[in-house]
Amino acid sequence: MSTDHVLTGGSGPSPAPVEADPGSAAAVRRAGPAAAAEATAATAALLAAARRGANRRLATAWSLLVLVLLALLVASVLLGGLRNIPAGDVLPAAFGMRTGLADYVIHRIRLPRALAALLGGALFGLAGALYQRLVRNPLATPDVVGVSAGAGAGAVTVLLLAPALPYGVEAAAVAGAFAMVAAVLALSRQGGTVDTYRLVVIGIGLAAVASAYTNYLFTMAGQQGLAQVMRWMVGSVSGATWEGVTTLTAALAVCGICTAALQRPLASMALGDELASGLGTRVGAARTAALLLGAGAAALATSVTGPIAFVSLVSGPIAARLVGTERALALAPAVGAAVVLGADVLAQHGPLISPVPTGAVTALIGAPYFVLLILRRGQGAPS
Repeated sequence: MSTDHVLTGGSGPSPAPVEADPGSAAAVRRAGPAAAAEATAATAALLAAARRGANRRLATAWSLLVLVLLALLVASVLLGGLRNIPAGDVLPAAFGMRTGLADYVIHRIRLPRALAALLGGALFGLAGALYQRLVRNPLATPDVVGVSAGAGAGAVTVLLLAPALPYGVEAAAVAGAFAMVAAVLALSRQGGTVDTYRLVVIGIGLAAVASAYTNYLFTMAGQQGLAQVMRWMVGSVSGATWEGVTTLTAALAVCGICTAALQRPLASMALGDELASGLGTRVGAARTAALLLGAGAAALATSVTGPIAFVSLVSGPIAARLVGTERALALAPAVGAAVVLGADVLAQHGPLISPVPTGAVTALIGAPYFVLLILRRGQGAPS
């Protein structure tokens, strides 16, 4: 029988008096304002300590990944062909201070390729983490829901039909990605809301349509365009130029600033749409902005590197395991950069497999992980 029932005159034996828990909210209220203030200060101190610890983990993870990226960058630039280049010419050639073979190999081929892999991987990682954070589903990434395939289809169209059009490949890639986002959202909407399962399944189906269109372009391409279309079908940083590196640098800077501006809305939306709206977040506008931002990041990366598969899928979960889900978005670009740059080094110099396109290596890594995610979610295990 409840205590309230006894105090209001209910019948039955009186319960034995129970000593109040000094840590409960009622005990704090009875102890007076000073104890309440002390409990509030202790809670705030615990939260601040947890925040500092999480920030230290993020800083540590970033520091380690920067070291890994520097090592991979040096390996990508220096490995191969060193016997034909004097050691004293390698570093000057990287800064454009040499001519001839050293300038051609280091400054014209290897350095743009390495930087394109690094920057493109960062954009793919950022796009994947945005989609996973927004939809709260590790399968909802730009390459899985068809955004990368749509961007690749648009880019290949311009590449074959109007290759001389200034910034035509980039514009077509963004247009193809945005068209895919609009189609996936329209078809996955059910009862006024976007169903995440339908979003993933419909995205996979539309990605197959975009891939079929790209295959059709491949069959219609002339002899000169075959190599370019093959690069776009698999994804590779081979043949990257300084113009492409400039495009990726500008894209990463803009996308990084926009992501920072969306951090607060995304954090509130993680609590649920209703609570986020109660906190003043314009949920619909924030969701649309995040979807378009992720699509734009993936499209611009695709316009230079081609649709390198599964980088967006694995970057977010790896970052979440390193620093937690709340800060995974801040680390995912570095993880994506390390994945693509490491895959490219392996694609160039790996035993038994080199030389192969970079996308072939990421597919070997990402495809089994994708199947594992599907199986775990089918069994009800947390992802």
